[in-house]
Amino acid sequence: MKLEMKETFFRRLIQCGFSLFVVLLNVSATTISAAEKPNIVVILADDLGFGSLNSYGASDSHIRTPNIDRLAQEGRRFTDANTPSSVCSPTRYGLLTGRYDWRTNQKHGVISTTDPLHIETSRSTIASLLKSTGYRTAAIGKWHLGYGTKKADFTKPLSPGPLDLGFDYHFAVPQNHGDASGIYVRNQHVVGLRSDRSISVGKSPYGRDFMGIDAPQRVDEHVMDELTTEAVDWLENQSAEQPFFLYFATVAIHFPYTPSDKTKGDSGIGLYGDWIHELDLSVGRILDTLERMNVTDDTLVIFTSDNGGVLMTEGPRPEAEAYRAGFRCNGDWRGRKHSIYEGGFRVPFLVRWPGRVQPGTVCDETINLVDTYATLAALVDLPIRAEEDLAEDSFNVLPAILDSSYEEPLRPSMLVHSPNGNFAIRSGAWKYIEGKPSPTLKRTPQRDELHPQLYNLRDDPGEENNLIDKHPDVAERLAGLLEKHRVDGRSTIKEQQDK
Repeated sequence: MKLEMKETFFRRLIQCGFSLFVVLLNVSATTISAAEKPNIVVILADDLGFGSLNSYGASDSHIRTPNIDRLAQEGRRFTDANTPSSVCSPTRYGLLTGRYDWRTNQKHGVISTTDPLHIETSRSTIASLLKSTGYRTAAIGKWHLGYGTKKADFTKPLSPGPLDLGFDYHFAVPQNHGDASGIYVRNQHVVGLRSDRSISVGKSPYGRDFMGIDAPQRVDEHVMDELTTEAVDWLENQSAEQPFFLYFATVAIHFPYTPSDKTKGDSGIGLYGDWIHELDLSVGRILDTLERMNVTDDTLVIFTSDNGGVLMTEGPRPEAEAYRAGFRCNGDWRGRKHSIYEGGFRVPFLVRWPGRVQPGTVCDETINLVDTYATLAALVDLPIRAEEDLAEDSFNVLPAILDSSYEEPLRPSMLVHSPNGNFAIRSGAWKYIEGKPSPTLKRTPQRDELHPQLYNLRDDPGEENNLIDKHPDVAERLAGLLEKHRVDGRSTIKEQQDK
């Protein structure tokens, strides 16, 4: 009898121990201790469409992206990652703040070269969030969010700027590749500024006069290499005793298409593909640096894009040459950069974190780049408190990244916005397009967007069959939800950000 009691006791002890192990395993899947805080590298490509990587369906006869595809092989590939806007600076604002950019005074369009700083210095960013928990932080690459409080004067200190938003170091192209400034900015100053006089420089690739700032002028074919070298140097100077966060925003593959001698003529679709190869080369250098530093296993790497690709089907430009060769920069999605259709928002999203993110996996969860804030907040165990008004549109999607158990969907709905001020909302398989441009818009937007539309993306991913007349109840519900999120000042329920 005593022997039976002992056997029963030990059986129950083993069962309890196993149950406790399972519970702890599930808890640890989405909880990161202070000692485990990873280094974080966010690489934001420019204008890279959904179909512009081999891991997202591009033919290797057109392009080859082995370095970026390493992240898919060694990490997790998302199929339904979206940008909040189908154009540059609104997405960058959303990524850094967790808030839709149209909630600011920027209702359409993008930030210009001399515009003031677009993010309020009182607003928390992912940089200030991570810095508060001990991270060293840097913003290197394309900035496109303005400097100062009035029209930027590049002959004077450019303050406030990224250093006032939580970044310890900043090296950037102020607006776009080939922009009118023609110079680099380091921290608060133009690199190599000689005087406050203007010099004759000529015209930018956009046909406008350069600003003539008296400083060394960028050479477009060298910019990606120089930005990458800055990022590599900054990484190599980080202490092993302190985690780091690098926000690396590339100028590739934005126009003008200026591959270096290392990649020019290397693709099967001309300059457009060569420029993608330049991006891949840059990412490879970043990943190789992490390996050389022996921190690959301790670093979370996120690779994505600020909006869809520039699609042209006719004319002499490199995008049209690539299209005629059979390349589809946005895959099978309708639309392109600037549009309200999926091709403007659906982007590659790759995550690698050895030992925490399962290699070679695919996730179909709907996420948005504005979710970066709440996700990184959860990662470093700094949840957004209910009384705080910040990251108003950011959902914690860490469970989807770590492939842990969660109740779907993590994001019940999502608003997207085109640069002409048109709104759309997604909920489940449904997508409702409001069809109204911003009332302050001066130019006429694309006509095919100027009417209400309803699509079932599960059955009709190409957005070809407008169902608004067949399902007016769905359209009415989504229109009401869109308006609610618009007037409420947030699309999250504060408690949801903490999950």
